[in-house]
Amino acid sequence: MSDTNPPADHAFVDGKEPGKPIEENLKSRATWTRFLFMFISYILISLASIVASFIVVFGFLWVLFTGEVNRELRGVGQSLAAYIYENIRYLTFNTDDRPFPFGSKWPDSGTDED
Repeated sequence: MSDTNPPADHAFVDGKEPGKPIEENLKSRATWTRFLFMFISYILISLASIVASFIVVFGFLWVLFTGEVNRELRGVGQSLAAYIYENIRYLTFNTDDRPFPFGSKWPDSGTDED
């Protein structure tokens, strides 16, 4: 390979390398800020999962003893599921929009009344 033709793993786009060297990534304040928000979001998802477990159990017991679905509880469950979904999207880099409480509002339950 000649000096004028770099190897394929060092391809240039518009005369620039297509990514930052790792040293720049490690020193990037934005990267570490994202990590902080990701860590906190992970903790919040863990807490939300515990709350969701209680909602599931209480919802089942409600149906068992009353024979009907508790609409308010169903709405809370839907809202919590949407919140967990927003956090997962943020954690997996599918969105840069920070979930509640860092930028977005708490998701609406969006349930239809029967």
